[in-house]
Amino acid sequence: MSKVTALAISIAVLGGIWAFLALGPLAGLVLVWVGFIAWGCFFHTGGDTVALQKTIAGMVYGAIIAGIALALVVTNPLGLPASVAAAIYIAITVFFLVIVANFSLLSVVPANVYGYAATAGYALSTETAGNYGAMDFTNPVLLVALSVVLGAIFGLVSAKVAAAIS
Repeated sequence: MSKVTALAISIAVLGGIWAFLALGPLAGLVLVWVGFIAWGCFFHTGGDTVALQKTIAGMVYGAIIAGIALALVVTNPLGLPASVAAAIYIAITVFFLVIVANFSLLSVVPANVYGYAATAGYALSTETAGNYGAMDFTNPVLLVALSVVLGAIFGLVSAKVAAAIS
């Protein structure tokens, strides 16, 4: 069996399992689409254990930075007009999203951006931006972070299964 066929079968089966878990028993604790982004990021980053580490670290870091941006936008500590404040807070946090690329675990800037974008996008589309400090899964940072960890792990498992059957 070719490597591509083995990977297709592995991802198809495990993708179905991930979707079942995310939409069923883990609903409200993970986001199916964020898990798939992490899964893709895992392969984009190299598809090995280093990629697993960098995917999780980068995407979770991005989620945390997005949480900081949400807190700044919601509280607007500078008291600026809303559209100006959001632009400034986003610019500042995005700087920190990228400047850390000198650190090995955070060197995959796309992973950092995926975590940031997933968190901000989810929070803005579900009106949970104000939950940035909640200590439960209404907090978009926690929800995205858990989704990232599990999605990246599914990526690693799918790579190992594909290698075993090819």
